[in-house]
Amino acid sequence: MYAIVEIAGQQTKVESGKFIYANKLSGNEGDAVEFANVLLTDDNGNITLGAPFVSGVKVVGKILGNVKGEKIRVFKKKRRKGYRKSRGHRSHYTKVLIESIG
Repeated sequence: MYAIVEIAGQQTKVESGKFIYANKLSGNEGDAVEFANVLLTDDNGNITLGAPFVSGVKVVGKILGNVKGEKIRVFKKKRRKGYRKSRGHRSHYTKVLIESIG
């Protein structure tokens, strides 16, 4: 069984017992998290599509910690002008274990 859930403005496919990395969520390590914006569920070929959300279905997870993504380098240059600019950033993510769907 899997579900498509809207988490922090992004649609994510989740399965019970697996990990996901979502944009940083408020909460501490070990806290329970509920996602009520379920867009689609699939139970062994039985697909339920919401309009816009499936009613009565929640996804429950547990926060395992906050992590940083890979470093992204942004380099700008204009040739023959002496213009060079180097920037970078690392996005913050929350690791969530999906415990149950439904």
